[in-house]
Amino acid sequence: MTRSDSLQSLPDLLEPGLSVVFCGINPGVRAASTGRHFAGSGNRFWRTVHLAGFTPEQIGPEDDHTLLQYGCGLTTVVSRPTARADQLLQWEFKAAATEFERKIEGYAPRCVAFLGKMALSAMSGSRDIQWGLQPATFGGARAWVLPNPSGLNRTFSLDALVTAYRELRLAVAPAGSV
Repeated sequence: MTRSDSLQSLPDLLEPGLSVVFCGINPGVRAASTGRHFAGSGNRFWRTVHLAGFTPEQIGPEDDHTLLQYGCGLTTVVSRPTARADQLLQWEFKAAATEFERKIEGYAPRCVAFLGKMALSAMSGSRDIQWGLQPATFGGARAWVLPNPSGLNRTFSLDALVTAYRELRLAVAPAGSV
């Protein structure tokens, strides 16, 4: 048994009617061991959502639950923690797809934002996933694909992450609030 096999999955931070549910691929080992979303030291999620305007101050993983007060939630497609997302197997995405879509339908957010292309691609069977707003909804919510903020993803600079996330924030912001 590996260290990640003995870890518990990460609890969702969801409530009905959120503006955005940020959807990670799966929990990282550090996140699962602490019970806090995006807890890895190199993860840029909290800084990115703050700089993009989702939160008025930068939240830390220890306060991840406070994201709900800003109309945002957190979940993952696959519950099994791993050190890297590429350690997941394709069947794990397929096995999670129906239940995950039902979860989104049940909580009915305005938008579900997939962090990276991997999960949506695996669940939909489409390799042609573009960044940004998707042509089809997912679980009744508008679907977006944003760059993954993992510290392992150095394809996107912090500025590029903030720009992509800000585009989503502007799209879901109530009229007159921007």
